[in-house]
Amino acid sequence: MNKITSKSIILITVILMDLLAGMEFDLFVPSFPELQNQFHLSPFLVESLLSVNFLGYCISLFIVGGLADRYGRKPIILLGLITFVVGSIFCLWASSYSFLLTGRFLQGIGIASPAILSFLIIADSYPLKQQQFWMAMLNGTKNTAVAIAPVIGSYITLYFHWHGNFIALLLLGILVLTMTILFIPYKLPEHKETISVRGYIPLFQSNSLMLLMINIIFMFVPYWIFVGMSPLLYMKDLHVSLAHFGYYQGVFALVFALGSVLFGLIMHAFSQEKILRVATIIYIVSLISISFITLTNSFNPLLITIAFLPFIISQIIPSNILVPICMNFIPHAKGKISAILQGSQLIFSALSVALAGHFYQGSFQNIGIIISIFILMATMTHFMVIKNSDIVKSVHHAS
Repeated sequence: MNKITSKSIILITVILMDLLAGMEFDLFVPSFPELQNQFHLSPFLVESLLSVNFLGYCISLFIVGGLADRYGRKPIILLGLITFVVGSIFCLWASSYSFLLTGRFLQGIGIASPAILSFLIIADSYPLKQQQFWMAMLNGTKNTAVAIAPVIGSYITLYFHWHGNFIALLLLGILVLTMTILFIPYKLPEHKETISVRGYIPLFQSNSLMLLMINIIFMFVPYWIFVGMSPLLYMKDLHVSLAHFGYYQGVFALVFALGSVLFGLIMHAFSQEKILRVATIIYIVSLISISFITLTNSFNPLLITIAFLPFIISQIIPSNILVPICMNFIPHAKGKISAILQGSQLIFSALSVALAGHFYQGSFQNIGIIISIFILMATMTHFMVIKNSDIVKSVHHAS
């Protein structure tokens, strides 16, 4: 196998890992109403299938990051994929809610390693500027799949019921596991990190790194709140059919995907510092848009969807520029940084989705209030990021 072919297959395998990580959530979401009826669940218990998945993911993240920095990416990814496959089997043959909950927990534990380590396979091999390009391309590919996943998930649920979605996840998990075994090379880290809690301390001592992480966390939480609550909001209370729900859900990921690909192709034609300032303006527009729909308490699913689109657009610029900068802030600790970043992101998301579920009253208003608060914090921390001298130096280095 020549070098170009080998790199292409590795890239395809990384893309499939990202697809699995993205679809693990969105393919399953359209099953919520059917699961609620079959297992006689309250809205809170249905949302707990997301929360327990996030919990497993977060527990695994902080273990996976340190292990990957010491033993390399491949063996840890394989261990995670095997766990994910086992969890998918549990979900597929679930005869009770507790069994299903256990399967979702195992899926969360297993999906963590390919989710946080797939990009590091690229980050270990390319300079920062190329990492930003590949981040944009991977975001485009992954979110195209995420956009399609609710549509596919809706029709799978329509024709094959909730079991069908878990069959699809199981088969995709087995495919990714096989390709990882065959095509991802095993590479030991140049600097072996010790596996201990103390290894994370230097990361928390960097004020600039913490600011960057907090901004990225706030940037993604509103999306997960919206996605987590939208099945009940759209299908149960706004009376959107199962067949059409996927289109409302998928448009966000599709806009982010197309925007990421376009941005990746043109990003190096402009100053990254100026581009990040433009992102601040889009954040403000998105805050105004969501606040308006919240105050008017709209029951129109199309208007709610359109109002949330500016926020999706606002994520494109900072996510593709700042995430690679964050990963490379302390080069020998990429695994740990990725673990903290995604773990914290999911902890905030899980708590926020649970909070939204608790205060949900059959309309967008309470959801919109919580989302608006997080968009405001994302806007404020983004402004602080572009004024931070250490981060600005990293941005100049990547330009």
